[in-house]
Amino acid sequence: MPIPDYQEMMRPLLQAFADGAKNVSQALPSLIETLGISEAEAEELLPSGKKTYLSDRAHWARTYMTKAGLIQTVKRNHHVVTDLGLTFLHKHPDRIDNSVLSQSAEFSSWRERPSRDQGQRISPQHPEPAQTPEDRMFSAFAEIESDLANDVVDAVMSLSPARFEKLVVDLLLSMGYGGGELERGLQTNLSGDGGIDGIINEDELGLDAVYIQAKRYAKETKVGRPALNAFVGSLTGEGASKGVFVTTSDFSKDAIEYVDRVQHRIVLINGDRLARLMIKHEVGVRARRSYVLRSVDEDYFADG
Repeated sequence: MPIPDYQEMMRPLLQAFADGAKNVSQALPSLIETLGISEAEAEELLPSGKKTYLSDRAHWARTYMTKAGLIQTVKRNHHVVTDLGLTFLHKHPDRIDNSVLSQSAEFSSWRERPSRDQGQRISPQHPEPAQTPEDRMFSAFAEIESDLANDVVDAVMSLSPARFEKLVVDLLLSMGYGGGELERGLQTNLSGDGGIDGIINEDELGLDAVYIQAKRYAKETKVGRPALNAFVGSLTGEGASKGVFVTTSDFSKDAIEYVDRVQHRIVLINGDRLARLMIKHEVGVRARRSYVLRSVDEDYFADG
């Protein structure tokens, strides 16, 4: 099951504080047990890779209940349940969420605050979403990146075959192959290339190399086993053991299964993965705007 949203965590978290937990970290084992969260789910990280979904949503649940006056922070990283919080636990044995917290005048006043950016109040006409602010941001980012990936593939399809081959070499160099040094990347001649479109030397002497095949196909045209079989033959003819096959479309099931059986180490990159790698390593794309998420520096505020 997916990690529950922050509203589902409110009552179990409040109960954990009532039972003696002093902070979110101490309350997490109780949340895991109460909500039936598996070990793998508890360790799942946000896209930022900095903290888990579980911890992030539990902290937001605590924040919202603090705004409602159910929890009070008596000192750094030490929270206690207020009399109002104990009353809510008694009155709402099944669930506490934003609609329940709205019974608190303090919470209602906080929810209706004007947004600094949009001048919009959170109200029945503009309700608080079930997702935390970070969840909403990552969801929006994923949607934007998905649309961008489609645009990148369309842009790649407009390139000539030779320019596409150079793009693939540029991408692998940007990913760190060949130490990122341009002189280690080689685009082969279009004619008589023996099924090899590019070569990247992984060391200065060229003792270890990655061979590249790049096919700019329409999205509906999948790369089949014959093309992979020919690529393996080309690698064998060059005495090579490593290869990367890149296409703007996708690979057939037979092609994928064939690559899994050969002795050569071959990586398959389809159109969607190609686009996302280009986005990640900023090849053919550029940053338009950056947002920085900040959190309290616990080391700075540590005692001593």
